[in-house]
Amino acid sequence: MADSFPRSPAAGGSYRWIICGLLLFSTTVNYLDRQVISYLKEFFCSPVATGGFGWTNTDFSNLTSFFTFFYAGMTIGAGWVVDKIGTKLGLALSLVIWSTFGVLNAFVGRLVAMHIAVRSAFGIGEAGNFPASIKTVSEWFPKRERALATGIFNSGSNVGAMIAAFLVPWCLVHFGAQLGWKMAFIITGLLGFIWLIFWFWLYDTPSRQRRLSPAEFAYIHSDLEEQPVPDVGPAGPKVAFWKLFGYRQTWAFFMGKFMTDGIWWFYLFWLPDYLRKQFGMTTEQLRLPTFIVYGVAIFGSIYGGRIPMTLMKKGLPVYRARMLSMLIISVFPLSVLSTQYFGNVELFGHAAAALAVMTICIATAAHQAWSANLFTTVSDMFPKRAIGSVTGIGAFSGGIGGVVIQKLAGRLTDAYLATPQTAYFYMFLVCALSYLIAWMIMKALVPRYQPITDL
Repeated sequence: MADSFPRSPAAGGSYRWIICGLLLFSTTVNYLDRQVISYLKEFFCSPVATGGFGWTNTDFSNLTSFFTFFYAGMTIGAGWVVDKIGTKLGLALSLVIWSTFGVLNAFVGRLVAMHIAVRSAFGIGEAGNFPASIKTVSEWFPKRERALATGIFNSGSNVGAMIAAFLVPWCLVHFGAQLGWKMAFIITGLLGFIWLIFWFWLYDTPSRQRRLSPAEFAYIHSDLEEQPVPDVGPAGPKVAFWKLFGYRQTWAFFMGKFMTDGIWWFYLFWLPDYLRKQFGMTTEQLRLPTFIVYGVAIFGSIYGGRIPMTLMKKGLPVYRARMLSMLIISVFPLSVLSTQYFGNVELFGHAAAALAVMTICIATAAHQAWSANLFTTVSDMFPKRAIGSVTGIGAFSGGIGGVVIQKLAGRLTDAYLATPQTAYFYMFLVCALSYLIAWMIMKALVPRYQPITDL
């Protein structure tokens, strides 16, 4: 079939997985920096009289929404920049910006507006991570391995969240709340500059990488429709950016991201708040359940990338295997419909928290599996020189979806202050249904494999 792939020989090397490891490192730092504010919410929202900032839930949702909005708004431009200057400089520039403003966040007072301003600039920097990473995967991996490679580096979003679950509470306890929140921003922000050393030392495009064997280079370009080509760099063929919006494939990715990215933002920023209000957990007690949730999600990210590989080995064409995998995955988030039932302390006693966390684990693992495959639909459909731009467009739509979810969570938790269980019931309902709806929209837009060949 048109979208099947050849049974290739041995890869002849594994340097591409070192590159994947670098992307895992950068994504871990990305989400570690991003996750800090979720563990500081209790401090930010504590009364001024007790040493806190006196924010409301809506203030906190405004902070996360502005960050998400600027992150989303810049992803389109970031994708274009990455396509223009290349992955090496594009990802490095992105990390320098977000790490710098991550550190600067420690030197802002209690005013919401000041935190919003710095966090918005931080979001602008973070916007380049995924467009550059997805483009790097398309340059370094054949199609059959891209979902797995994407799943591996995308698991950095969980690793970063897991590290934050221990690091931020430790800073608050070890340094005290008044200094601890500052140290959390400083320590996490500085880690990005360590990554830069390894990135410039180990990374270059395949055609320029002297550590890459000829056999592995041939394997990377072994897809039928993707023969080895010279690295034309920034001076190569340009893609008319606005032309991308004329393709159904772009809108399928746009809607898939819009419908589901915000769900992950919700888990990142609001899971600690849910566990506090539902089960009365302290900052110290939050460490283990949040660590478990993001740890389990790693398996979803990595195994989710293997599902289409298994189906392809059984003879299914690439696009059919990808979409079938995503349909199967979209069923699992329905587990969170039972979260509030299992989280009923009167019915399940001390086991309630564990049961509720279990359902959330299933949903977050499913999200990461979905995300790994959704990103890979771009490299399935578009030529490599357009991947950064299309990924940026999708990240923009996902960010806008994230703004909607953040504002909804803030409004609901303020509206149901006396009964937060009601607010979270509605939020989990949205989280449960979004993936199936997204899959149906994507399938309606692109029912069959249709690669873009006229860019």
